Amino acid sequence: MSKKRGLSLEEKREKMLQIFYESQDFYLLKELEKMGPRKGVISQSVKDVVQSLVDDDLVSKDKIGTSVYFWSLPSCAGNQLRNVSRKLDSDLESSKKRHAQLVDQCEELKKGREESDERVEAIADLKAIEQKHNELKDELAKYKDNDPAAFEAMKEAIAVAHASTNRWTDNIFTLRQWCSNNFPQAKEQLENLYKEVGITDDFDYLELAPVPLKTVAD
Repeated sequence: MSKKRGLSLEEKREKMLQIFYESQDFYLLKELEKMGPRKGVISQSVKDVVQSLVDDDLVSKDKIGTSVYFWSLPSCAGNQLRNVSRKLDSDLESSKKRHAQLVDQCEELKKGREESDERVEAIADLKAIEQKHNELKDELAKYKDNDPAAFEAMKEAIAVAHASTNRWTDNIFTLRQWCSNNFPQAKEQLENLYKEVGITDDFDYLELAPVPLKTVAD
């Protein structure tokens, strides 16, 4: 025997609205949670379903004293649907006007672009210019390494990287000194740990070598 299919969210919303429409009464949430299962809506999902109806203005919600009451009348739903219908009609009318404007603009843009020998020739010239432009860009890229501005930017980047590397090197030396001062009995273990992470005996500050400037002949 196949397992009974659960209700979809829309079906749950319809079931909860039936409770309001059939009784035309006011309810507390805990009352709705008891009534929901009678319509096939489990009590745990009643709160979320009712809140979705409130968000869509299909159910009203108000606090009276210390209690929050929910209610909905068929006439309220009718008014809501009429408001939605008017909004959709208004949006449709606006869309029609916008479409007409775009059609007019399209027709205006077409003027002067009719196919002709002069237009075909102009397009061919434009494509030739674009091709030449791309060729010059490719040629210029070959000499990028000799661009003074690019070279200066590279030198600055190297200087920043060099300073950052030595700053961390200094931090590592400081940390090693701190460990030596605070854990002298663990000197051998610390030395093994340093080697494991790549801090060997030749670990030192990085020297910055001069950057050669390539020439066009190279």
